[in-house]
Amino acid sequence: MSLPIINVPTYELVQPSTKKELKYRPFLVKEEKLLLMAMEEENEKQMVNAVRTIVNNCTFEELEVEKIPMFDLEYIFINIRAKSVGEVASLKLLCEDDGETYVDVDIPLDQIEVNFDKDHKNIVELDENIKMEMSYPTFEMTELITDTTVDNLFKLIEGCVDRIIDGETIYEKTDFSKKELSDFIDSLNSHHFQEVQKFFETMPKLSYEAEYENPKTNVKNTMTLEGLNSFFA
Repeated sequence: MSLPIINVPTYELVQPSTKKELKYRPFLVKEEKLLLMAMEEENEKQMVNAVRTIVNNCTFEELEVEKIPMFDLEYIFINIRAKSVGEVASLKLLCEDDGETYVDVDIPLDQIEVNFDKDHKNIVELDENIKMEMSYPTFEMTELITDTTVDNLFKLIEGCVDRIIDGETIYEKTDFSKKELSDFIDSLNSHHFQEVQKFFETMPKLSYEAEYENPKTNVKNTMTLEGLNSFFA
């Protein structure tokens, strides 16, 4: 005799980068086990792999998880986690007014959004004619983001260049080699490089503004939490 099958509810969210509706389900014990093991090991790479697997499984394998922007992956995971084990995450946050007191703060996961900076552009203008069209870092680039060496920074930039536009001529990623792109990046001047950095600094981020009071001083504190790790500290 077969054991009964437990029905799992299905929910919908809007994927931040595409604005398309996406169906998902809560994670199951087999997937929660992956997450708990990664958290126990305190291994960044293992944690990211667990998140990737959970998002892939819980969105019914409808996404190319390795290809979507990291902020999409984080947002989808936060929503899956909220429907799986509770919609509140409890964190200890430092009161910046005295720099020593920590306060327990409940973060409503269903209120965490992807923040789109109004000054952000994915086109980096190098001069009147030449521009770079950028894409966002994906799961495949996780190591380049977390291990912030100079070499990885340049690899990250090269990995996020989608196309180069020279007036009416458009060079797709398939039109140039890695070496040609590397030489092109190396030829940028200081101002150009600052514009490239601005793309990364202002790109969409998972964020929430937490407000809480220092019980010792009665002063209200505000802290902006950004990125998935901030909500599981």
